[in-house]
Formats: sequence, C-alpha cells, structure tokens
Amino acid sequence: MLPRTHRLHRSADFAAVVRRGARKGRRTMVVHAHVDSSQIRVGGPRFGLVVSKAVGDSVTRHRVSRRLRHVASSLLGEFDDDLLVVIRASPAAVSATHEELERDLRKGLTAAAARARESSV
Repeated sequence: MLPRTHRLHRSADFAAVVRRGARKGRRTMVVHAHVDSSQIRVGGPRFGLVVSKAVGDSVTRHRVSRRLRHVASSLLGEFDDDLLVVIRASPAAVSATHEELERDLRKGLTAAAARARESSV
C-alpha cells in the first residue's frame, strides 16, 4: 500500500504535474513527473493516479488502482523527495502482469524524471 504521505491529494497538485511536468508514454500508462523544489520533503516522491472510465467498470478501475499503488510503493526509495508523479492508466493496464506494470512505471518514471530535472534547471 502507498502511504498517505506519498500520495497527491489536491486537484491543484494533479493539474500542476500534468501541465508543467515532463511526460513519458508507455503501453500500460502515461507517466507525468514534475520537480517541486518549493517544498522540503523527506521520505520520497508523491504519487497520484488517474484511472478513467475508458479503463473499465468500477471494479476494474479499482483493481488497476490497487495494482498501480502497490507498484509505486515498491519504487519509493529509488527517486528524489521533490518529485511529484501522476500515473494515468491506459486500458492495456487491465490485462498487464505485475512485472509489465513495474517495468513500464520504472522506465517511464526514469525518463520523465530526467526530463523534469532538465527543464527545472
């Protein structure tokens, strides 16, 4: 489970990451990353999920959300504390294995975080 301190809660935070952050698309998701150096944080990045109705019905969306939160929690220690991330699931995430989700998130987040670091300097 993704701890509460590592989640995005406000819609303004989601909007800032999606509008100003770097984006990297993968088969199962699109990863948006934004460096927010205005807040001093300890313990790792903050994640937000967007799982639209295009992914499936309510049960399917919640299952995808739980799986993505689990994968994101396993990556907490690998990225900087000032990183804000929004993961937008695609319909392909429904049938993806845990390994595929983890690979797509790791590669997408690495690429988007590198672009976000470049643009914030």
